[in-house]
Amino acid sequence: MSRPVKQMIVKEYQKRFEGVDNALLVDIRGIPANDNNALRLGLLKKDIRVTVIRNTLAKDAFEGTGLEGLEAGLEGPSALCYGGSSVVDVARELVDWAKKLDDLDLKGAILDGQYFDGENGVKELSKFPTREEAQAKVVQLVLTPGSNLVGAAVGPGRKLLAIVKEIQDRLEDGKTIEKVG
Repeated sequence: MSRPVKQMIVKEYQKRFEGVDNALLVDIRGIPANDNNALRLGLLKKDIRVTVIRNTLAKDAFEGTGLEGLEAGLEGPSALCYGGSSVVDVARELVDWAKKLDDLDLKGAILDGQYFDGENGVKELSKFPTREEAQAKVVQLVLTPGSNLVGAAVGPGRKLLAIVKEIQDRLEDGKTIEKVG
């Protein structure tokens, strides 16, 4: 391949992956065509894209970007998976697909500059909470002490109100109130 063609491909990679800082590397070699199409269509429904890349050209294109950490996994046939609402969702989807397709090889992933190596790394990443899940946990942690405080402050008042209400009901029914001792 001539140098100008390589430069064109690198520029295309830079353009295509602009703004992509988190992604997954897979090897889809050996997957039958029908399964490959099913995989790509299934991922596309979740807004996840799969792009087969040339390793040396991808290394040049990723230099100085958030994907630079993927260099360790760029050996052998590679496809970059990105998109979805987060790379954790991408990892979850691909781990599910890897259970269905024996030839799908999970090579690695990158999340906020941290590289997750191999199948075990991708499986570890798939167990992380998504951004929305993490935000919900933080909100819950922030609100829990406040709700406990409100419950502790209101609790004695509720008990007192229940006693007063019981006294009122007994007096309205004409019953006498006895001292409990």
